[in-house]
Amino acid sequence: MTAGHTGNPSTAGRAAALSARLEARPGMPPGPKASGPVRLVRAPGRVNLIGEHTDYNEGLVLPAAIDREIWIAFQGWDRPEVELTSAEFDDTRSFSFEGLSPETRGAKSWIDYVAATAWAMREAGLPIRGFRGVMNSTIPIGSGLSSSAALEMASSWALAVPGAPRPDPGAMAAIAQRGENRYVGVNCGIMDQFASAAGMAGNALLIDCRINQFTTAPMPTGLSLVVCETGSSRKLEASAYNTRRSECELGVKLIAEREPGVRALRDVDEAMLERNRDRLPEVVARRCEHVVREDARVMASVAALRDGDLDALGRLFAASHASLRDLYEVSSPELDAMVDIAVSVPGVIASRMTGAGFGGCTVSLVERRAEEALREAVLAQYQKRTGLEPRVYIVAAVDGAGEVILGA
Repeated sequence: MTAGHTGNPSTAGRAAALSARLEARPGMPPGPKASGPVRLVRAPGRVNLIGEHTDYNEGLVLPAAIDREIWIAFQGWDRPEVELTSAEFDDTRSFSFEGLSPETRGAKSWIDYVAATAWAMREAGLPIRGFRGVMNSTIPIGSGLSSSAALEMASSWALAVPGAPRPDPGAMAAIAQRGENRYVGVNCGIMDQFASAAGMAGNALLIDCRINQFTTAPMPTGLSLVVCETGSSRKLEASAYNTRRSECELGVKLIAEREPGVRALRDVDEAMLERNRDRLPEVVARRCEHVVREDARVMASVAALRDGDLDALGRLFAASHASLRDLYEVSSPELDAMVDIAVSVPGVIASRMTGAGFGGCTVSLVERRAEEALREAVLAQYQKRTGLEPRVYIVAAVDGAGEVILGA
């Protein structure tokens, strides 16, 4: 469902509900005038099949945009200001374009991701305009399915001046990423924004984060994507995330002193890492080992998807999860338990944690008609092992962010 897509009945119902809520809002502040009819934009969350913590190391990732999404019904107005209501939180927030900068950001809030996108678009020379809107989300907050990136990409469509040229999805993703890095203060890579911007129905995206380009990797028709939420909110705070990024950067710096041409871990192979391991603090060596091997696993997974090699996919997902647990140290007992349960179910081909870590979700590749067996096993076993209530989502790979045109 990209720009210009005609909405289906469920989309029309969502649009009607959001539009009604927007129109029922109290009167607008003095001065601004609504411009034109209510419009609707959407942006999907994403699940990463494999390639974790490689994006900010200029590496390779394999995400898919999924049908858990953020929707914004909005009207443009002539005030340089955004006023947005979260339907889930029944919370209205606003910010002004005047004086907008990272230095003037107030207390942390979900509206920061919208403000960050506005700031980054303006810094990139893109025209923006204010709007009033209502937001609805079906992405579980804190699950690691990229609700923040989806909010940024949906906002980028609502902020855009109608008729103005729009960057391609990779370039728009890079602009939103810069906003999250500089304005919000999280040194994320580009994967989340890229997947939300450029998703293609029925496909994962092989994204080269060095050049911000992608190719499609079709999902086998006999497999489903199943996301299992642990009920343990993702606790990888900005400080922990940034620490891991700085550890990788230190590894690059130390290796580059011996190896000309190394500018990122993307340039390091296993042999190079081993001959320079003596220069690296042990924790830095473990972080680097994960990233170097994870890049190789991404390419091997693309080949396995292409060839229908389900055994190889199972091995690659298992190796990725073990590496994230033991080398990058971003798994958790809850994530480990969820993976253990999943791989014991007949018909589950592969399972691993997905997202930044320390809670959130797992992703599993599951044979069609085995999805309910996985759901039943998780519901029967997981709470007994962890004391937490899980949720299981059977998701589909969908198109990237855009405006939804109703009644076309």
